[in-house]
Amino acid sequence: MSGRTLVLRDANVGGDQVDVLIRDGLIAAVGAAGADGAAGAAGAADDEIRLEGRHLMPGLWDNHVHMNQWALFSKRPSTFHAGSAREAAAIMATALVENGGLPTNAEGAQLPLVGTGFRDGLWPDTPNLELLDAASSTAPIMLVSADLHTVWLNTPALGLFGLAGHPTGVLREEPAFEIEGRINSLPDDVLDQWVEDASLAAAARGVVGIVDLEMSWNTDSWLRRSARAPLAHRVEAGVYPQHLERAIEAGMRTGDALGELITVGRLKIITDGSLGTRTAYCFDEYPGLEGQPNSRGLLTLPPDELEALLRRGISAGLVPTVHAIGDHANSHVLDVFEKLGISGRIEHAQLLTSADTARLGALRAEASVQPEHALDDRDLADRHWHGRTADAFRVRSLVEAGATLALGSDAPVAPLDPWVTIAAATERTKDERAPWHPEETIGVDDAIAASIRSSIAIGQPADLVALDADPATADSQTLRTMPVALTLLAGRTTHTTL
Repeated sequence: MSGRTLVLRDANVGGDQVDVLIRDGLIAAVGAAGADGAAGAAGAADDEIRLEGRHLMPGLWDNHVHMNQWALFSKRPSTFHAGSAREAAAIMATALVENGGLPTNAEGAQLPLVGTGFRDGLWPDTPNLELLDAASSTAPIMLVSADLHTVWLNTPALGLFGLAGHPTGVLREEPAFEIEGRINSLPDDVLDQWVEDASLAAAARGVVGIVDLEMSWNTDSWLRRSARAPLAHRVEAGVYPQHLERAIEAGMRTGDALGELITVGRLKIITDGSLGTRTAYCFDEYPGLEGQPNSRGLLTLPPDELEALLRRGISAGLVPTVHAIGDHANSHVLDVFEKLGISGRIEHAQLLTSADTARLGALRAEASVQPEHALDDRDLADRHWHGRTADAFRVRSLVEAGATLALGSDAPVAPLDPWVTIAAATERTKDERAPWHPEETIGVDDAIAASIRSSIAIGQPADLVALDADPATADSQTLRTMPVALTLLAGRTTHTTL
């Protein structure tokens, strides 16, 4: 309703007690708490929420999410903590029994049992057909790796996907992505409900926006969901090269509004693999792979092809964001950015030489990084990037070089929870382990700044979060599990414990 107002009373903003007046989804006034403050001056509001001194701040964004896969993640058995391929297979065998057999779709047809989160980079054994067939020789079973770059299938699952006769059941990179796309293709009503559940859970952590980089054509999905029910957060829907011409034909440009809460995101391009899969493209060979094919990882998009894609996207108004994890892949991307005279954004930037860190900053490029990965992958990095971990998972170095940080989770690789991300960036530790390369920590204020897109000021969107603790003084555990009392999206309550 036009002119509808809400007032937040007695909010703690930067140590000051204020009232905040919200009208039509925007902040209309901010003033000292009390009858003579912002709310009092504006007259009676339609509604009010008493914050009783709680810390109020702008709502949080996760700048890298695969939303469909994050929603599916909570519905599937996890093998994240498996210490071996044999243990992961045993987890799936148990899940099959506990599930009462295979899952089924709405029509009652059986679906493969899909597990998530396996991390084989430190396992003493290797994923193979024999082990997963031991879990079941008749029911199709498959696992998706924690980094999403590998799938592991048993013999029935290989047959289901037309891959009978594959020697290992392990597929990496593009073949893995193709299989993941097929298993994630659920009926719209089912997946939409699961995404809504995941979105509400994110709102309970203070999330007001996500950058969705799911590999599917996302825009239609989000428009359908917004028609179904009010969204719990804003969405920037990324575009992949396979959909580039479709986006151009539709006249889509980065930043265009597709709905009240949905905008066109960036053109997402992948140039290499991942550390966990040992396919991140590096200058040095991976230990134990010396002399073998792809011993330095996998360059999935050579610089000339990257340049052509960037030119095509930029000319159509689609701003690029480029996945690069290995140091050689990052170097290639920066070469192309320099050639085209653009700043650009790099997703992950996990291994960067000092020279390329300086180049990234000199270009004023953006670095979309996921600090929790450093803590999950520290042992992988110590093994597979041995002697180079001072160059790994940089955060402070990027800030000091002049790059712009955009923090995220890469959910389901890490939880869609900005407080986990912020804690990882500021602490570089969890599980009571010693901080890993603590020289790369940043301050809480910097981490929050890399996770928000608005401020508490007149004319700003009323995307706000009220907290039961002050992040500036919170200890490590409180920061990671920050109690969120209220989340507002354009002045609408998406979560409250008040």
